Amino acid sequence: MNARRSHLLTFCLGLLLCVQTLAAPPQDGTFRVWAAGDSHVPSDIRHGRESLAKVIRQSEGGVESAPGFDWDIMIDVGDLSASQFPPSDEDGEILVKQYHALKKHRREDVYNIPGNHDGMYYDQDPGSWFRKWADPFGENSEFSEVDASRRPYPIEGNWERYKFQAGNILFLMLSDRNSAPAPVGRGHSSERLKGGFPAGAVTRETFNWWNRQVEENQDKILVTACHHVLRDTTTRSSYGGGRGFHGPSGGVEGSGYLYFIIENEDPDNFEYTVSKPGSPGPFEVFLDEFQKKHGRPAIDLWIGGHSHSMEPMQVYEGKGLIEERWGVTFLQASGLTRHHGGGAPMSRLLTFCLGEDRLQIELYLHEPYAPEKHPVGWYEKAAREVKLRHAFRTSR
Repeated sequence: MNARRSHLLTFCLGLLLCVQTLAAPPQDGTFRVWAAGDSHVPSDIRHGRESLAKVIRQSEGGVESAPGFDWDIMIDVGDLSASQFPPSDEDGEILVKQYHALKKHRREDVYNIPGNHDGMYYDQDPGSWFRKWADPFGENSEFSEVDASRRPYPIEGNWERYKFQAGNILFLMLSDRNSAPAPVGRGHSSERLKGGFPAGAVTRETFNWWNRQVEENQDKILVTACHHVLRDTTTRSSYGGGRGFHGPSGGVEGSGYLYFIIENEDPDNFEYTVSKPGSPGPFEVFLDEFQKKHGRPAIDLWIGGHSHSMEPMQVYEGKGLIEERWGVTFLQASGLTRHHGGGAPMSRLLTFCLGEDRLQIELYLHEPYAPEKHPVGWYEKAAREVKLRHAFRTSR
């Protein structure tokens, strides 16, 4: 037995607890979430690399030189597209074709949220490309091939914010709102503004929804997934930390984190606020005040992407890819791309074990890591265990 499997068996003691099972019950008492993002499929396909299909095949054991691994669901934190302008139907067709690589899993086992590159001009129906081709609710199955009735864990909400529950884990999925007037988003189609407008944005309504879900579900393990992390949490998330990596469209000050809150999305009365030093955003204020008031973190885990990792143990301005703030674990899972901004293609496997209040986080390299001549597969030095607020249960 290899060291990784031995470690997981030790970590997962107590698996014989007799409880109600998940909708798709794990066979060994574990629930595995594959966390990834930033596949930027059009950029990589131009270089002959299927950034999404390739990693799917690797995960399912379909590539001889790559160790496969078990996963129950995949959380994709966005940036499926790559263009400096809104994505096209051709991008969507490439995306759906790459999902055909799934052989051991269904398309509906993948839970998507959009990143900044997946946004449209605001007059072209916010979220229209994402809803057509990634389509979490199966509204456009003739294009996306998603059948919402086949979801292992049904979703509630809308494309901009939705939730689903697996056992006592509640996932809160927040979409980036790049379909907004500049400088927040890509503007009107008549303006033809160029750039990814990288700074993250959600509406006040989305924050209020998230806030309510967190307060009403303190008895659950709470996982937030968003394309962006919060300010001053992980690498490149400081004010100005995206300079030299993220493009200048919309300003670089908050280009590496969830910067904007859209207070009024009416283009004729557009209003927004920002998170910056001395003026924290509502997510940061809530998490800080909750911890001070209750003496415990408000949520367990925040999964983000956006800032592609140049190396598996990347540290920038003193912050790595997994950090804790307000008692919450912040994780950058991205990115799967090799050719959009460069980086070391990687993803994470999150293992929840029955009866355990610890989460195992492992890193998988999807291309050889040249500086160390490390092959495709598990990068053991990046493995982490983090504390959860509750033990994992398969009952709600």
